[in-house]
Amino acid sequence: WARPNESSNSIGNLLLHLAGNARQWIVSGVGGAPDVRDRQAEFDQRAPVPVTTLIDRLEQTISDVDRVLASLTPADLHSRRVIQAHDVTVLEAVYHVVEHFSMHTGQIILLAKADQPDRVRFYDMVDGHPQLIADVHGRTPIHPR
Repeated sequence: WARPNESSNSIGNLLLHLAGNARQWIVSGVGGAPDVRDRQAEFDQRAPVPVTTLIDRLEQTISDVDRVLASLTPADLHSRRVIQAHDVTVLEAVYHVVEHFSMHTGQIILLAKADQPDRVRFYDMVDGHPQLIADVHGRTPIHPR
């Protein structure tokens, strides 16, 4: 929940925000579930929320997003939705969430590396080539020889 300054977000705030954004744009906006998002609360949160709670919330959101996306047909991608007062196609909504996740994931990585530079690593160099250390859940990946 540390933040570089009052104008910046903490990793916890960004995780809340990613879950809120994906749920609003895909689960609600594309999938039709009720939109109950309180966007400002994602940024106003200051009291620490346990890491397990944050991860569970984000994983549940991604599971719900996956369910909605799996139900779409190619024709659905061209249909229009109004999400956050924006008239977009379903495909535009999907791209918005992908781009949004990418940007904030970069911020999270930067904050984590600034706080604990020796603990945040994704690759080792092996014979001059980057090799993934572990996947998202900490399992050692299988590398083809």
